Amino acid sequence: MTNFRTESDTLGEVKIPETALWGAQTERSRNNFPTGEKMPLDIIKALLQIKKAAAIANKEVKSIDGKKADLIVKAIDELLALDDVDLRKDFPLVIYQTGSGTQTNMNCNEVVAHMAAKLDDSVEILPNDDVNKGQSSNDIFPTAMNITAAVAGAELEKALEHLISELKIKQDKYWRTVKIGRTHLQDATPLTFGQEVSGYVSALEHDLSYLNDLKPTLAELAMGGTAVGTGLNAAPGFSDIIADKMSEVYGIKFTAKTNKFYGLAHHSGLNVVHGAMKTLAADLMKIANDIRFLGSGPRSGYGELNIPANEPGSSIMPGKVNPTQAEAITMAAVRVMGNDVVVDLASSQGNFEMNVYKPVLISAFLESADLLAGTMTGFADKMIHGLSVNSERMEELVDQSLMTVTALSPHIGYHESATIAQTAQKEGTSLREAAIKSGKLTAEQFDQWVVPINMTNIDQK
Repeated sequence: MTNFRTESDTLGEVKIPETALWGAQTERSRNNFPTGEKMPLDIIKALLQIKKAAAIANKEVKSIDGKKADLIVKAIDELLALDDVDLRKDFPLVIYQTGSGTQTNMNCNEVVAHMAAKLDDSVEILPNDDVNKGQSSNDIFPTAMNITAAVAGAELEKALEHLISELKIKQDKYWRTVKIGRTHLQDATPLTFGQEVSGYVSALEHDLSYLNDLKPTLAELAMGGTAVGTGLNAAPGFSDIIADKMSEVYGIKFTAKTNKFYGLAHHSGLNVVHGAMKTLAADLMKIANDIRFLGSGPRSGYGELNIPANEPGSSIMPGKVNPTQAEAITMAAVRVMGNDVVVDLASSQGNFEMNVYKPVLISAFLESADLLAGTMTGFADKMIHGLSVNSERMEELVDQSLMTVTALSPHIGYHESATIAQTAQKEGTSLREAAIKSGKLTAEQFDQWVVPINMTNIDQK
């Protein structure tokens, strides 16, 4: 049986598990909102870092007693030193609570205050008056949102750069490996596999540039706006000190020189960056699908690529190998696309002075960043790294293709070339055989004009 202690807030007394570091407001939220996933620990850690910086800032601007500030810092350091399992024990609140994140902010305030009391009960630390000094949930929570998003974005970029580098290795290795092209899911003219991969690389490099171009918007912090953006109860210079401290902690240049009314009511930065993440997801979907289809078979599909065998592919069919890394990354892409709807709608709900969809917005954003970073790393290391081409199959399909007839068009005309291709298809012969039979060119001319590697323009500068 759990033992309880009694604490009170402005609404009255509340029974709280005896060993819990949280207080009355956390307990109310825990009971009022039991549904859904827990608030991401990245948000909790960011809030603690901000509160640590706030204590230091308040001490510097002389708006809080030095002993209190030092004890708050010490208490937060104790909490930040915990591993995730132990930290989670005192941060039990879920995403689906108040839309401002107030209850999670108070959870942090109460836990810090109780930790401070455990360290030194000779100095009274109050959750609202001391730990939350100069802050409002309305500015500290969106500040934590942008900080965690910026950090997640940096990790996402690293994973994307890694995937690009693995693809470039394949691009260079197979730069002159000829294969048949396909448009509209029908045969087209030849290209090399290296050229095909270069398209993937360029798409992802564009996505990387979009993320790079947009990331400064996440460095804008709402800190200092307090309740409605006016900065009521925050000391002058307070928010700038916090921004500098956050820059030191996370290695990202943050700024508090922002419009606070925008910072509380709008989350355009998160929305537009997630849009770039959705674009990345769309490109990853296309690339992963191309690779898994080109690797389909090995005997009854396209069979142009050999995919790594990472695990058995079937519980009933022995020896089956499936493109599981492609499946994982495409499922992640679908989730990101769904999350983009969540972020978009949540971002639109900035009514008057505040947006009240903050927790679900940042949860969706962080999930997308984590899913993309993780599945891209797996795709790079466990699919692309071990990928090889079936050159014999590629050559066979090029030889069988009718669309190499395109090379004849400049010499005998489009109409005559089309007639040769249609005849070959109808009679089930090779293109070369149909061309020679047409009398429009000799065997020597066919062999001179229809050279697949030349059709790729691979040697053009």
